[in-house]
Amino acid sequence: MSGSTKRIIITCLVIFIICLCLGTVAAGVAGWYAYQNAPQLLTGNRCAGIPNPNPALDTTGQMDLIENQVSILRGLTASNPVDRGFLTNEELNQRVLTDFFKDFTDEDEITQVRVLAVLGLLDKNFNLKKFYIDLYSEQIAGFYDQDTKEMVVINSGSFGGSQRMTYAHEYTHVLQDQTYDIQNGLNVNEDSCEKDSERCAAITALLEGDASLTESRWFGTHATKQDCEDVTNFYLTFQSPMFEAAPAYMKQDFIFPYVQGKDFVQSLYDASGQAGVDAAYTNQPQTTEQILHPERYPNDKAVTVETPDLTGALGAGWIEIDRGVLGEWYTYLVLAFGLNPEAQIAGDEAQQAAEGWGGDQYVVYYNETEQKAALVLKTTWDDLSEANQFSQAFKTYAGLRFGTPTAEGQARWETTEGLTTFYQKAETTYWLMTASAAQLDAVLQEMELP
Repeated sequence: MSGSTKRIIITCLVIFIICLCLGTVAAGVAGWYAYQNAPQLLTGNRCAGIPNPNPALDTTGQMDLIENQVSILRGLTASNPVDRGFLTNEELNQRVLTDFFKDFTDEDEITQVRVLAVLGLLDKNFNLKKFYIDLYSEQIAGFYDQDTKEMVVINSGSFGGSQRMTYAHEYTHVLQDQTYDIQNGLNVNEDSCEKDSERCAAITALLEGDASLTESRWFGTHATKQDCEDVTNFYLTFQSPMFEAAPAYMKQDFIFPYVQGKDFVQSLYDASGQAGVDAAYTNQPQTTEQILHPERYPNDKAVTVETPDLTGALGAGWIEIDRGVLGEWYTYLVLAFGLNPEAQIAGDEAQQAAEGWGGDQYVVYYNETEQKAALVLKTTWDDLSEANQFSQAFKTYAGLRFGTPTAEGQARWETTEGLTTFYQKAETTYWLMTASAAQLDAVLQEMELP
């Protein structure tokens, strides 16, 4: 989805990515990755025979050792030492909040909520900025700052198993940046992500999947008995009330670059070793479809889809507030993880309905006076059967969200949100939301639909 990026902040244990009006933004949700992977990492008592860290090594010495170990495992060599900034919890939170939110205006927040609301993912009155701040304050534990080229580390007085595993993850990002230049070489920056956030989401999944796999490999190779005890204790005591309180779609989106990204990178590694992972940095994935279906990378390309400017058809007072690509991932989220649990269709059905995605463009319009939104989502599918499958799934979703159609046999629903209509034209589908029937007629005429 469309947007802009101040920077990509590579964090300690897990990052979430939001490709919406705010853009491809990565921020820390510390602890989730270690928590979810602890059972797998600890299987087989792998650390029983490995001695504990050298007591003569202070935190700096341990970081130096981990950097060397990660460099060997990942097969990349740093061109420059990385600066480390040690901050207290309060200093770290303040720095992240200041860096992240100084450009996130009230208008940005309002626009993002309106887009998410019309897609059925978020309540229109949701206080998004406050939620972000509360979540960051609960979870942030450190990050790699691409602007300053500095590793920002929490100065907690200890450097146990979770922190050591985290450092292995973070340092992988240093190696990625020094080798491939994330902002300029990979073109993951504010301007490019504003234009193509779907591509940025895919590349971020590559970056995070690579770091997550390297982190797991480091733990399996170098974790000590004490590391295993620390991670076990972390797993048994970990709590994240703000993360658990997040809207359903958001929790899934937070972990996308780590879960699906790691699976994508693992498939490359299994097929061709580290050389296969390295090759993806010169031929980057371009869509979330490629991340979700590694077998489709790199040959399955998205189709470019365009929709006309409908402000004239919508009438006076309507303005376009967002235009972008939903992608396979967000198509799935809309169907399966909407705001209202009663309007969510089964995950397997949603996944099957979305996986025939070939390309799309969505546009959201808003009328400030009427406090109404309008939506156009035009999607091209791989073939007619895939379009038919999505059509069936969408009608189920629309019935759950909007209620009974206005007339038998018609894919049209009328609620307080407005008038929702669904069309299929061969391999292309159209989801339209307008404020009135007259407005819908004008939109259909502009788009040359029956």
